[in-house]
Amino acid sequence: MERLDKFLADSGAGTRSQVKQLLKQGRVTVDGKPEKDGSRKIDPGLQTVCLDGTALGGRYRAVFLMNKPAGYVTATEDPREKTVMELLPPQLRHLDLKPVGRLDKATEGLLLFTNDGELLHRLISPKSQVPKRYYARHEGTATEQDIDAFAQGLTLADGTQCRSAKLEPIGPGESLITICEGKYHQVRRMMAARNLTVLYLERRQEGCLTLGELPRGQVRPLTQQEIELLEQGESEK
Repeated sequence: MERLDKFLADSGAGTRSQVKQLLKQGRVTVDGKPEKDGSRKIDPGLQTVCLDGTALGGRYRAVFLMNKPAGYVTATEDPREKTVMELLPPQLRHLDLKPVGRLDKATEGLLLFTNDGELLHRLISPKSQVPKRYYARHEGTATEQDIDAFAQGLTLADGTQCRSAKLEPIGPGESLITICEGKYHQVRRMMAARNLTVLYLERRQEGCLTLGELPRGQVRPLTQQEIELLEQGESEK
């Protein structure tokens, strides 16, 4: 048994204050009967709760995509730095979202958030090998030798072994890099190992997902199809 207002919030109906208004407006029914008391105990397995006639399913699995700007650390809280959580709209903050993996403070681009612990673990697990594609501006210009070194798997200065990755020079001092793991500052460290110091870095794609036209600093929910493709590990070619 659980409180009706908690069930509504967990289902994505809104924050506690928003749920209170929904109840007050008579938009919630339990087994077909209007219910305005948020403290009422319900059994989600036996009773049907509807909002505006649509049945709710309890814990709402939320997955959002952010176009992260520079200047924010990827953390749920930090005593000294601004965090990506501050960029989430107020209406999403009740969903217990957590960032999937990390982008460092200076790196911009695609960052996922979810309240699904299992999905989060799968996406960040090295076994998943979800491809992540970055655009980099850097010192120097990548050569065929650099491309081969990335393909073979680089060994970093501290002995860290990286898996095979794809380096695509697209112009003087510009490259696209695709990796299938997420070690600490990996792209920057891999480029530095080839004397290609990164000056600017943006993650443009993760699995099947791209930034599209999403403005910097904004978020959008994933569609169910996007979530399914992400779980399957499919990516756009």
